[in-house]
Amino acid sequence: MRHRVTMVLAIVAVLLGGVMLVPAAYARLSGGDALASIGGIGGGEKVPAPEPTTPAPPTLAAGPVSVDFKGEFFSWALMDRATGEISGAKNLAETNSTESMLKAWIVSDYLRQLGDKEPTAALKKAASVAIRDSNDDGANKVYAAAGGSYKPQPGGKPDPVIQRAIKICGLTDTKRGNVPGYEGWWSFTRMSPEDAVRLGDCIADGKAAGPKWTKWVLNEMAQVRGSVTAQQERSGGGKWGIVDGLPAEIKAQGPVSIKNGWTQLSYDGNWHVNCLAVTDKWSLAVMMRYPASTSLSYGAKVCASVATQLVTPQPGAALKVPQQPGKL
Repeated sequence: MRHRVTMVLAIVAVLLGGVMLVPAAYARLSGGDALASIGGIGGGEKVPAPEPTTPAPPTLAAGPVSVDFKGEFFSWALMDRATGEISGAKNLAETNSTESMLKAWIVSDYLRQLGDKEPTAALKKAASVAIRDSNDDGANKVYAAAGGSYKPQPGGKPDPVIQRAIKICGLTDTKRGNVPGYEGWWSFTRMSPEDAVRLGDCIADGKAAGPKWTKWVLNEMAQVRGSVTAQQERSGGGKWGIVDGLPAEIKAQGPVSIKNGWTQLSYDGNWHVNCLAVTDKWSLAVMMRYPASTSLSYGAKVCASVATQLVTPQPGAALKVPQQPGKL
């Protein structure tokens, strides 16, 4: 009887030993994962948890945009400055009058021609307020110093300042204004959103203002001041639009250089509103015309809404929360 009990215990021991040996052997072959999966039997090492990945910083990237726009014309374009790729609305090649948005180019064109020379104190001040305050008188002084002309050009071409923008920045849709009696006015220059983002890129990469003055121009554009309600007849109130639609995380990555253009024009009864913003990563333009009976704030909100919808990743994307574009 004792012999029979001994035999049973031996058999049980062998079977248990086999159970223990199989996962231990498998664990050695699989690098210890099996031991961890069965709670560390046999003293196996635990599998380390994967390192958490740092989410990519937010930026602007191509994506759908939905705006409940009420007006004659609305379009937008976004350039990825790393690749040069331009995306945007289906009508991104259609044009609008530039208005004060063009002042950033006028200043850049003048300063590039100076090379390493310094402008007079008066012209440097005029260039600064032309951008920071959208001052018309300052812009006109710089325009004249840059060689601008209100006289009709041969073949109906734009004036020399605008012709240089087309050539230097590779613009394809920019042309002289077509409003009778205002053909030579720089503010009536016609430009598309896709050309506007090319212009922003041209200013940011140094071709527009040259190596000495590019940083100065971008800094002036980053210092634009005055809310949408701070309007005077010929100056003021240009800090709104795209910059208001950007989250703090994007603004913290570096300066956002902007130049807006806006005029309530009697010949067609519309606001002509343009927003341009550029960083080291992207260039964004939003352009529109809508009834003068509507406020300028409406156009500012449209520009902000486009920027907000292009933020990637969208806030809440990690939680897979769908974002619904708001109605304006």
